[in-house]
Amino acid sequence: MINDLQFWGDAKSVHDLLDAHAKSLQSLISSLDLAAIEQVAEILDARCQQGNAIYCVGNGGSAATASHISADLSWGRRMGGEKRPNAISLVSNAPLLTALGNDAGYDNVFVEQMIGPFREGDVVVAISASGNSENVLRAVQFANEHGGSSVGMTGFDGGKLMDLSQTCVHVATPPGMYELVEDAHHAVCHMLANCLKFMASKRGGQ
Repeated sequence: MINDLQFWGDAKSVHDLLDAHAKSLQSLISSLDLAAIEQVAEILDARCQQGNAIYCVGNGGSAATASHISADLSWGRRMGGEKRPNAISLVSNAPLLTALGNDAGYDNVFVEQMIGPFREGDVVVAISASGNSENVLRAVQFANEHGGSSVGMTGFDGGKLMDLSQTCVHVATPPGMYELVEDAHHAVCHMLANCLKFMASKRGGQ
């Protein structure tokens, strides 16, 4: 847990700021719960083999991470004889997202996209630094209530998402450290994509 960082207050130069960021990120990566990441990888791998969909959601920087992991999962495991993950970013269709925000309210922009396509066994990967974004929480609740799996990626104190999601990878930081949390979340996403490729290769899928 990084508890004494105030970049703007402590840094006396740009170099100090960069050094603090780099060292803090190294500390966060080293402290990641690898057992939790492995559990998420096993869930995604199993659901992929069963043909289930993986819905990825987030806001702001976490929306970029959601799109990134959906791309990595979809294209990364292109192994012969292995089912490719059906990873779907719910943040990437701007016309639909804005229509839903306008007509159904921004809190419902993700859950409305899952009504109909969502099937039992599908997974929601919910990414939120604060863990308190209402549209993300509603997507997770929907998955929980409809026989799906929910994976949270959180920061700060974990917020509501840490308890609501069935499995969670938590990056503990003081409130407001979005850059560090998002950096660590990107690393977790790359770890997960590599785990799925590794699992497939061990089954002879490569």
